[in-house]
Amino acid sequence: MIDAATSCPLCGSLKLEDFYRDKLRPYLRCLTCELVFVPADHYLSAEQERKQYDLHRNDPADQNYRRFLAPVFSAVRERVATPAQGLDYGSGPGPTLSVMLQESGYEMSIYDIFYADDRAVLDRPYHFITCTEVVEHLHHPGEVLSQLFGLLAPGGWLTIMTKRYTGKEAFAQWHYKNDPTHVCFYSDATFAFVADQFNTKLEVKSKDLVLLQKRVDP
Repeated sequence: MIDAATSCPLCGSLKLEDFYRDKLRPYLRCLTCELVFVPADHYLSAEQERKQYDLHRNDPADQNYRRFLAPVFSAVRERVATPAQGLDYGSGPGPTLSVMLQESGYEMSIYDIFYADDRAVLDRPYHFITCTEVVEHLHHPGEVLSQLFGLLAPGGWLTIMTKRYTGKEAFAQWHYKNDPTHVCFYSDATFAFVADQFNTKLEVKSKDLVLLQKRVDP
């Protein structure tokens, strides 16, 4: 049963439905933006969440990890000419995408609430922002996306890598939901809502990569 005080963490809507439930937690779906999300009372504590991320062994010297990030790297390279300033938001315990982009001539900043919590980098404009396997972890995605679009210069790009759900039957079998730090799940319709909400151009590049360009004119 949905708590009457529960609202969508992306759009704030109270129009919700029970979507799925496994042994550990329920999942709700917003009828306005179609975000599927875990209610806040099922979140891990900050300490538990940090312990999960500490298990990640990301390393710029790991060629397999570089190949994993290559689609985001290529998307930036194709759309943003150097010199340009970029922000890797949610850079994790072993920042790598920022290193790859620096090697190609971009000036990079990083931010991560657990590993690089320097909020000064959130007070300057950027030509592009990357969020690689980040938005599914956000407890307040609407607030964060609003902040990130506010940091983008007109014409700037936000690149988001996250797997998208396609329906209830597929969701039930989906490994992506089993990570206890994953609390928000997006569909094509969700990103179309985000693009409309923030007046951005949407490009769906692949099953786990979307790009949103801030319009030059309001």
